[in-house]
Amino acid sequence: MGFRASKILLPKSLGLGLLLLSLLHASFLQAKAQIEGVRLWRAPDHTRVVFDLSGPLEHKLFSLENPHRLVLDMESAGNQFALADIDLSKTPIRRIRSGARDKHDLRVVLDLNEAVKPRSFLLKSHGDKPDRLVLDLFDKNLRTEKKLEQSQPSQKRDIIIAVDAGHGGEDPGAIGPGRLREKNVVMAISKELVRQINQVKGYKGKLVRTGDYYIGLRKRRNIARDMRADLFISVHADAFKHPSASGASVFALSRRGATSETARFLARKENEADLIGGVGGVSLEDKDEVLAGVLVDLSMTASLSSSLQVGDKVLKSMGKIAKLHKRRVEQAGFAVLKSPDVPSILVETGFISNPKEAKNLGSSRYRKKMASQIFKGVRAYFDDKPPVGTYLAWVKNGKQNGRSKEYIIASGDTLSGIAVEYNTSVAAIKKANKLSSSRIRVGQRLKIPTS
Repeated sequence: MGFRASKILLPKSLGLGLLLLSLLHASFLQAKAQIEGVRLWRAPDHTRVVFDLSGPLEHKLFSLENPHRLVLDMESAGNQFALADIDLSKTPIRRIRSGARDKHDLRVVLDLNEAVKPRSFLLKSHGDKPDRLVLDLFDKNLRTEKKLEQSQPSQKRDIIIAVDAGHGGEDPGAIGPGRLREKNVVMAISKELVRQINQVKGYKGKLVRTGDYYIGLRKRRNIARDMRADLFISVHADAFKHPSASGASVFALSRRGATSETARFLARKENEADLIGGVGGVSLEDKDEVLAGVLVDLSMTASLSSSLQVGDKVLKSMGKIAKLHKRRVEQAGFAVLKSPDVPSILVETGFISNPKEAKNLGSSRYRKKMASQIFKGVRAYFDDKPPVGTYLAWVKNGKQNGRSKEYIIASGDTLSGIAVEYNTSVAAIKKANKLSSSRIRVGQRLKIPTS
């Protein structure tokens, strides 16, 4: 038995509906995301290119050799920006060109002077920021090594302060009246702080971010660790939805954040956990898991205690020129503060969203005063507790001009250890103090002879 094809008649309303859907589909295919702007920043170890988009899109990234090129394909994208106008100086990019691909897509080609390690990711629109496609080009020829012998302390080394200007690059931070940008304010304060630090013998200030580019939060603290810093200071300017909010603040890591970071630090076998303890660090490579855990936990606890103490000194010093938001050091789980062996504080220099404080923060004279008060707080802490092996410790213990000096016994001290530290002998210490034995007690004052 055969079948005969029959014509199917659709209701007029359904036919019109399908026609409308077809037109809408065609319109959707024609509407495509546009590149509305391109920005570029150069960092010490990579170049970041950010494409501002009118909407989300799919993309693919791959490398080509002979010559070195990066190819970025963006699905259904159009270009409304002149790529050739971007300043490529001091970057591995020689030229950027673009063209249509498969009629609907866009291909962007980056001609390179040298090979790079590329990474790309999309950022969804947020607040006043549009959808963005971020392209990071990491330099291949950079090689960083951390060696145990590099961290051995000298007898009169400088105290190293790592100063981190928050935000940077495509991240402007908070925006104040008159489009005052947090990233610019905190960089100005940070540079002034480092300048003042480097004017005082026994101190060395170093910028974590040296230019207008962005660094990941954990990488900032890792840079401070690589510097073998004695203190990490992250400088910010707060913001709130109500312009009446005001006052400077200092933050240290929360105890919960410290505990979670200890676990995270130990869980990453390939991370920076080869050394802990700052200058004169201890290698974890030959330690079992239990001992390594104990060492990191002790280091984190000691760092947190020091952070709270130095933070208190800085907060009180800032309070002499600025209103304080809170009169004590606050604690939070900021990722940038999660160093296992470097005391770390985050300083909010004021509310950039407050018109009065924004005016202050926009003033170079006030920024200089703020940097000065931060450093005075830091000095108050280290003058009282200079790290062993530093110039300040050498001065504090009277090791100048061959004079004898006084030493106060602390928990864990031994005569032999003190003798080694001050380049003398146990017999000389006993003789100078008329001791009949090597027994000492916490709080006891000893005269230390010097040659």
